[in-house]
Amino acid sequence: MNLQIMLRSLRLAKCIIGCRPLVVCLLGVAALPAQAQLKIEITSGVTDPISFAATPFTLSSAAADVAKLADVAQVVQNDLERSGRFRALARGADYQLSGRVAAEPGGRLGIDFALQNNLTGTQLFAEHLSTDSGNLRDAAHRIADRIYQQLLGVRGAFATRIAYVSVDGRPPAQRFQLLVADADGANPRIVLESRQPIMSPAWSPDGEWLAYVSFEANAAAVFVQRVRSGERRRVSARVGINGAPAWSPDGKFLAVTLSGSAGNPDIYLLELATQNLTRLTDDGAIDTESVWAADGSALYFTSDRSGGPQIYRVEPRAGSRPQRVTFNGSYNARPRISPDGRQLAFVTREDGAYRIAVQDLGNGVIRVLSKGRSDESPSFAPNGAVIIFSGRERGASVLASVSVDGLATQRLQSDRGEVREPAWGPFLR
Repeated sequence: MNLQIMLRSLRLAKCIIGCRPLVVCLLGVAALPAQAQLKIEITSGVTDPISFAATPFTLSSAAADVAKLADVAQVVQNDLERSGRFRALARGADYQLSGRVAAEPGGRLGIDFALQNNLTGTQLFAEHLSTDSGNLRDAAHRIADRIYQQLLGVRGAFATRIAYVSVDGRPPAQRFQLLVADADGANPRIVLESRQPIMSPAWSPDGEWLAYVSFEANAAAVFVQRVRSGERRRVSARVGINGAPAWSPDGKFLAVTLSGSAGNPDIYLLELATQNLTRLTDDGAIDTESVWAADGSALYFTSDRSGGPQIYRVEPRAGSRPQRVTFNGSYNARPRISPDGRQLAFVTREDGAYRIAVQDLGNGVIRVLSKGRSDESPSFAPNGAVIIFSGRERGASVLASVSVDGLATQRLQSDRGEVREPAWGPFLR
């Protein structure tokens, strides 16, 4: 939730009181198909991508019917090509993937796959995966992860998930959905559907829960919801703003933005087990959009206490003194920390446009990665190699991603409505 949205939420909380009864649907993630399907388009890639070929996997006769649910080789090829660092070739490729799908006891499927270096004639690895038929696409993503790590030295993040908000229709008949999808945009599933705004989804460290802000009770409230089952709890519905939830690395706390009856937003720690609150900031400025350092030793947040939005750092204890982190430019907001704790992603203003930038926390060097006019809501992939964010095209919100070196970019556009506020989930255990 950025500063502008935070201010709008106060007005929204007032204007929706007295409106017609709210319709809210709480759905298990597999209960209904989502209305909006994301389509991925590669917009740029590296200049010298790795060439590979993915030979269609052979199928045992017993596995033929269930294996038709997903073309394993094609899913792997799509994953690698969409990264912008690989190019699929029919022949003459440097690397070759081959494999076989066979039925196993208990209705499961076994996948044997191998990667060959055609330049040297050596086999780089040969491995086996076992999965149930409903998770064949996920198994393909894991194979793509294995190849990505083998050839690039970075753990792949294809077998992970993203959460995002979809908005369809126009006021007063808008429909808001909180969705979870595979990292490639496939298999979108509705987590929550409402006629009132849903904002600021955030993943728990174990990937089991989402925290988010919902206006379903005619005022902003923070909920946590188990993605698999739909079980959820309202954890903060205090007077005024309840916004921008962020999970602590141990999953025991949420950092939240609360305003109280005075209307001034500050950062608090909410202990989920006890509902105890610890105030971290106490300033007449707007303090919001907090995120935890990877090791839990500090939080980064947006504040306009210096006259304009800048990013500050504060330790997670009462009385800690915030320290300013960003100094370049007049607008730096919505901080997000890379999984290794070394880079800070945020929204910066450049030549009148709002773009995604990263700052090396070791040397302070800043690089602007995106090229849009209204880019916001950055979120790191769990391997730290890519940032997903939202932008605008032809007046509508879309999702996009950019590699941290700025070389590979993608666009994820919905076939219906607008999509915004992406959050990339952690590696699944």
